[in-house]
Amino acid sequence: QVQLVESGGGLVQAGGSLRLSCAASGRTFSSYAMGGFRQAPGKGREFVAAINWSGARTDYADSVKGRFTISRDNAKNTMYLQMNSLKPEDTAVYYCALGISVPILYDGSVRDWGKETLVTVSS
Repeated sequence: QVQLVESGGGLVQAGGSLRLSCAASGRTFSSYAMGGFRQAPGKGREFVAAINWSGARTDYADSVKGRFTISRDNAKNTMYLQMNSLKPEDTAVYYCALGISVPILYDGSVRDWGKETLVTVSS
């Protein structure tokens, strides 16, 4: 099992930026796709973004396209989610996740979940 530790959440004003980091333990990190999910108050968990093992393929939810960028550094066993032009509706608990592939993560099938980090965007 891969352990995922997420960091970088916090409070930011609308229009601002945050970068979430997800550090993974274990030697198999570079074999898996990575993704980000979020859960807003009173709502279900939703897909945000995913990246394949090499970084060559990414996918995003329509609500974050053009504002969020997912990337990874396999040498550091770390995934990043750069969030720009944040909106109050981006307020949520964010999770990183490890999965078999980008399409499978998009469908919500996750092998390992990271601990949550809270992102709050004030208007």
